[in-house]
Amino acid sequence: MASLYNKLTGNSPVEARYAADGLLAVSAVNIANNNFGLFAVRLGASDFQLSLVHFLPHIFTLLVLIPGGLFMDSLQNKKRIVIVMISIVMLGYFLCGISPFAGTYSIQFFLGSLAFTGSMAALYNISWQTFFPGVVSLEKRNHVLTLRTRVSLIISMIIPVLIGIILTNINEVNNKITAHQVFFLSAVLLFFLAAMNFRKFNAAQQTAVPKKVSSAEIKNACKSIIRNKQFLLFAIVALFFHMTWHFDWTLYFIGQVSYLQMNEFQIGLVGLGAAGIQLLTLKFWSKKNERYGVAPPFTFGILGLSLCPILMIVSVSLKISAAPYLFIILHTIAHIPFCVVTLNLFQCILLVTNAEHRSFSMSVFASLICLSNAVMPVAGVALYHLLGADLSGFRYTFAIIFVLRIIAALFWLLWWRRKGSDKRDYNKS
Repeated sequence: MASLYNKLTGNSPVEARYAADGLLAVSAVNIANNNFGLFAVRLGASDFQLSLVHFLPHIFTLLVLIPGGLFMDSLQNKKRIVIVMISIVMLGYFLCGISPFAGTYSIQFFLGSLAFTGSMAALYNISWQTFFPGVVSLEKRNHVLTLRTRVSLIISMIIPVLIGIILTNINEVNNKITAHQVFFLSAVLLFFLAAMNFRKFNAAQQTAVPKKVSSAEIKNACKSIIRNKQFLLFAIVALFFHMTWHFDWTLYFIGQVSYLQMNEFQIGLVGLGAAGIQLLTLKFWSKKNERYGVAPPFTFGILGLSLCPILMIVSVSLKISAAPYLFIILHTIAHIPFCVVTLNLFQCILLVTNAEHRSFSMSVFASLICLSNAVMPVAGVALYHLLGADLSGFRYTFAIIFVLRIIAALFWLLWWRRKGSDKRDYNKS
């Protein structure tokens, strides 16, 4: 066991704690976030209320990210704010869990709790990212994030399948609601353990005097972003990439259910295959990061995402009973380069932000991505309906998305070439 521990963590307490953080936090998120829509339906949500399950958290997040980032930049103790944010997220999941007790207002209570939790989880993510560079040196970032991503992928494979099996074997709706409540409370417990784990981190001491959040400081933070040309170019390119990525999120569900007629088990296999292939290829992409830097492999990740629309078009065009399983296989293959997107995006952000206003810069970037996540799935469905809302319109929509993703990959390639192809630009910045 000791040799296995050393192999996984490099005999480093910091790496072991980040692996534990990934295990606990990702487990909590997977347990709580699975089947939000089903829980809302079982509480009696209308179609309009169901659309708010994804919309409201993004809108609330937009309202709190930038002021939250400014506040975090003003704090000297970054570890404390991470633990505070974990505690607030715990409260949010607890409120989601008790929403059925609100009676006739249970769905309204749930939607409000979900919006609160989603926005606080976004702030928790920003605080975590801001704290990370103060604990892990530049030379170890890729290795630590690779380890944490490996743990996260394993959890992302196991928990959705287990939750699907549990819910499938429960017949009564009230019992299913109770199961959802248990999931939320389990997430609260796991986040509590994550907070206890985070208390053990020893961050580098900061001698700088914390800055007060004032109009002058807000002005300075805004100026720092405007002057940071690398960050601005990165944000524009990354935003366009995310817009093309978010465009088909709802359409994928429509394709799986309406055209491929996949059942819950088959849909579960889609996620299982995607996570499994990422786990198998993670070590390969991590080594590429060490050799070439984090930006070049990220380009291949974007190109991999570009193939997904084509594979959907091929799958829905086949009039065979095995089409759902062919889609699962093709979707799994397309995700071979996908884990590098998750692994490298955060590292790329760290390279183009300065420490003084890092939380604010990350908050601005996250706000842009959040806006895309709220709007683009709706835009994708709107385009699909504009083109006829039938199989032909479905194919044309995904063809357009494919072209846009290729353009996004080319933009990223141009940004990379503009920044410099020497790997030292990425590993030594």
